[in-house]
Amino acid sequence: MTFYMKYANMAAPVSIEGLLRAAVSEDAEHRDDGLCVVGIFGKSNMQLGALKESLVNTLADKHVFSVFGGADEEEGGGGGGIQALYSPDNRVLYLLLSSVFDGCQLLRFCRSPSAGSGHADAYDFWKGLERQHCLRLLYLFSVCHVLLLVHPSHTFDITYDRLFRALDALRQKVLPLTRAAVRDCPVSKEWKVNCRPCPPRLLFVFQMNGTLKVPNGTELGIHPDKPKKHSPRRRLQHALEDQIYRIFRKSRVLTNQSSNCLFTVPANQAFVYVMPASDEDPVGALLSQLRSNCVLCEHDSGAPVSGPRRYQQTRRSARQAAAEQLPPTSAGAPPADCSLKEFLWQHVELVLSKKGFDDSVGRNPQPCHFELPSYSKWAQVALKLHQALVGGAEEEVVDLAAKVQLQLKVLDGFLDADAKFSENRCQKALPLAHSAYQANLPHNYTTAVHKNQLAQALRVYSQHARGVAFQRYALQLHEDCYKFWSNGHQLCEERSLSDQHCVHKFHLLPQPGEKTDVDHNPPILNHNSRGRSTSSCNCGRKQAPRDDPFDVQAANYDFYQVLEEKCCAKLDRINFPIFQPSTPDPAPAPASNGAQRPPCEGEADRLKEAGAAHSHTPGDTSLSLALSLGQSTDSSSPYGDGDSAADSRVQQKRPSLADRQPSTVEYLPGMMHSGCPKGLLPKFSSWSLVKLGPAKSYNCHTGLEQPGFLPGASFLLPWDLVIRSRSEDDAAEPLDGGASSWPTPNKMPAGKRGGAGCPGRSRRRDDTARAYVGFEYEDGRGRRFISSGPDKIVKVLGPGGVKEPAGRVLNGDMPLYIPSPSQGRGVKPHFAQLVRLFIVVPDAPLEVTLTPQVQPGPPPCPVFHPEQTDLALPPNGLWVLRFPYAYATELGPCYPPKENQPLGNYKVLRGIVRATTTNTPPQ
Repeated sequence: MTFYMKYANMAAPVSIEGLLRAAVSEDAEHRDDGLCVVGIFGKSNMQLGALKESLVNTLADKHVFSVFGGADEEEGGGGGGIQALYSPDNRVLYLLLSSVFDGCQLLRFCRSPSAGSGHADAYDFWKGLERQHCLRLLYLFSVCHVLLLVHPSHTFDITYDRLFRALDALRQKVLPLTRAAVRDCPVSKEWKVNCRPCPPRLLFVFQMNGTLKVPNGTELGIHPDKPKKHSPRRRLQHALEDQIYRIFRKSRVLTNQSSNCLFTVPANQAFVYVMPASDEDPVGALLSQLRSNCVLCEHDSGAPVSGPRRYQQTRRSARQAAAEQLPPTSAGAPPADCSLKEFLWQHVELVLSKKGFDDSVGRNPQPCHFELPSYSKWAQVALKLHQALVGGAEEEVVDLAAKVQLQLKVLDGFLDADAKFSENRCQKALPLAHSAYQANLPHNYTTAVHKNQLAQALRVYSQHARGVAFQRYALQLHEDCYKFWSNGHQLCEERSLSDQHCVHKFHLLPQPGEKTDVDHNPPILNHNSRGRSTSSCNCGRKQAPRDDPFDVQAANYDFYQVLEEKCCAKLDRINFPIFQPSTPDPAPAPASNGAQRPPCEGEADRLKEAGAAHSHTPGDTSLSLALSLGQSTDSSSPYGDGDSAADSRVQQKRPSLADRQPSTVEYLPGMMHSGCPKGLLPKFSSWSLVKLGPAKSYNCHTGLEQPGFLPGASFLLPWDLVIRSRSEDDAAEPLDGGASSWPTPNKMPAGKRGGAGCPGRSRRRDDTARAYVGFEYEDGRGRRFISSGPDKIVKVLGPGGVKEPAGRVLNGDMPLYIPSPSQGRGVKPHFAQLVRLFIVVPDAPLEVTLTPQVQPGPPPCPVFHPEQTDLALPPNGLWVLRFPYAYATELGPCYPPKENQPLGNYKVLRGIVRATTTNTPPQ
C-alpha cells in the first residue's frame, strides 16, 4: 500500500498529528494487514545519545535519531509531543513520547521566559506541562498494544505508582467522553466500549549505570567449576520484576481482572529488561561501530548496492562478524542473555499472530478483548482520541476537549504532592493567623488598627505557611479579616477637628430634618468623639460646655449662635461679609490646588515692609508708640506711627476682598485663607467682633470681670500712644521719642492730672492717650488668662494694675497655642488656645485698625484671615475680636499640635493692631 511505500524509507520520524491527518491510500493487497502499535515513554538524562532515542534506533534497525539530540529541537512546543516511526518489515508502528521529563526538553523549557517568573507562576507553568504529559500518556495507553517504560537507571522509580493510579482515575473519568468521540468509528463494539484495542501490556527497560560493575565469579570467590543458572543481569531483572509486581498489586494498579486495569504485565513472560552499561568512551564506541560497519566480510558477494539497503547490509555483516568472534559457550556457563529486540519481539508476535494477551489471574479469570486493526481503522480511532485528549481545533471536538480539561482536577490529588502539603500547612496556619488578628481587639476599631492587626496576622501566618498555596491563603486571610472587621466591628473613620475619632461604629449621618435611628442598619447617628470642653461666648461673659465638633460650622458658628441668643444678641457688632446667593441651590466652589501652601510672596514682603516703615518723622499726623511710666518709644515697632505712603503700598499689595464683587453662585466651602480663590465668600463667618461697651467699662484696677479667668490674669496690657496734632501749639516740637519727649522730673504733665490715665476721661490737650490690649487664652476646661508675651502670663497680685506695657505682644508673633498653667494629672499636656483679643480704644482722635492673620500650622499651611481684612475700630469702645475655634480649608482641617510638635509653627502674625490719628477730634 502507499502508506508502506511512503514511510518505509523515511529518515526522520513525523508527529502523530501529521501522520493521522495525512491522506493515505492503501493497496488492496495490504489493506487488511494488521498493525502492532508500540508506545515508548519514560525519562532520560542529559547524556549524549538519550536512552529512548537510541532504543528506537536499535529496534527499528535505522539511524533515525541523532546522537546529539537534534530531533528534540525539531519537536514542537507544548512540553514535548508524540513522534511516529513505522517499520514496514515488522508491521510495527513506534510512538515515541517526549516530555519535560527528558533532559533536552527540560533544558529547553528552563530557558523559556515563563519558567523564570514568580514562584507561584513558575509552579503553575511546570504543573501545566505535567498535565499535558499525563494526557499524552493516557492517549498512548488508549491506542497502543505494547508500551515500553524506559528509565535511565537500574532502580524502579516509585513515583510511577502514583502516576499510574492518577491515570487510571483519569481514564475512568473521561471514559464517557472518549466513548462519544469514537462512537462513529468502524471498529468493534468492545473497542468502542473500552476505547482501546486491548488492555496494553507494559514492559520496563532499565539501563545499568557505569558505577554498577558486575564482577565475575573469580572476583566473588566462587569456584569456576560451579555453574550458575542465570547471569547477574538476569537475576537483577527477576528481582525488579518481583518488586514491581508487588508494588503494583499492593496499590491495586494491577488486579486479577486485566480488563479493568490501566495496563497488564505478563504472568509467565519477562517484562523487565536491563540494558548493560555503555562504554565509558562514547566517541570510541562510535568509531569502533563505524569501523565495523564499513568493513565487508569476504564471503559477502553480489552486486554492490547503495542507499538505505547498503546501510542495512553493513549492519547485518557487522553483527555476523561479531557473532563469529565470540568464544564458544562452555558447558558450565550460564545461558546467554537475550537482546532488547528479542525481549520485545516475544510480545509483539502475540499481537501480530492475533493471539492477544491473557494476563488475568485468579480462580475465575475473565478473558479480555483483543483486536488487531488495520492501519485505516486504527488511524480513524487514533485521530478522534487525539482530538479529544490532546486537543483539536475542530468545532465538533472543541466542547469535548474542554470537558476533558475539566476532569484534570482528579490528577491533583495524586500528582500534586507539593501543593497538597502546602494546602495542609496553610490551612493549619490560617486559624493561628485569625487568632493573632482578633487578639486584644476592641469591639469597634479603625482602619489603622485593622491594618496593624492584619500585619501581625500575616507575620504569624508567614511563620507557619509554606509552599505554592501561600499567596492564595494569604489573600483569603485578607478577605476573612476584612469581613470580620466590616461585619459590625468597623469604627466610624471620621475625625473631629481636634483629631479625635468618632466612637460610633460605622453609621450614616441624618439628612436635614431626619431623626437619628439606632436600630437602622447601618445606624443613623451624628458624629460623637465623647470629647467635651468648656468655651465662652463671643463676648466672653458666658461659658457653656460643648461637644467636640466635626465640622467648621458647628465649631465656629453654631455653638456661638446658641450662646448669642442668651448673652450677646443686643451688643453692637461689626458684621463680616458672607455669601449672598442669587440662585435657590448654590454650589460649593471646587477645591483649589493652592489651598495648602505657605504665605504668598506679597504677604511676606508686606510683613517685612511693615516692620521697616515706622520711622518717626516730626510733623507726621500718625501715632508713634510710646510706653507709659517714662519709657522711650520703640522706633522699630510696626504698630506705632506708620508712614502713610508705606500704608498705601501695603494696601496696594494686598487688596481687600471688600473691593471685589463676590460671587453669588458659588460659595467657599471652608474658611477664608491666603490660598482660597478670590471673589468667593463662605456661607457663615468664623470670626466675631462685638463691642462690650464704652472705654470706661473697663477698669484697669479690677480687670475684666468675666467668668473662668485665673486669679490676677484678667488684666489688659496698657498701650500708651503719643498724639501729635497739627492744630496744637506744640505741634512743631520734636516728638520722635527723643529726650525732649520725656516728662520733667517731679512735675506731673497736664494730661496726668485727675487720673487721666484711665480711659474715658477728657483729654484736655494731653500729649498721650492710653489704650489697652489683651490676648486671651482658654483651655479645654474653660480656664482663661491674658498673656503678656509669648511665654508669660499676666499675674497681678496687688492693687495698681498691670505694669508691663503692650509693646512685647504687639511687636512679635503671638503663639496660637501655649501650655496651660493648670495641667492635669495625666501625662498628656493640655494646651490653651488664643480665642479672643480685647482692645480698649480711648476717647481720643485716633482710629485703631485690626488686621488679624493666623497660621495654624507649619508651612505650607495657609494664613487665615477674616472676610474683611482691615477692621477699623472707632474710638471710645471696649471691643472683643473672637478667633475661630478650629481652622480648616476646603481640603481638610488643620489639627491642633501634638505633644511632640513645636508650638512656634502655630502663631498669630504680628501687625494685628495699628493706630492712626483722625483729623477731627471726637465731639
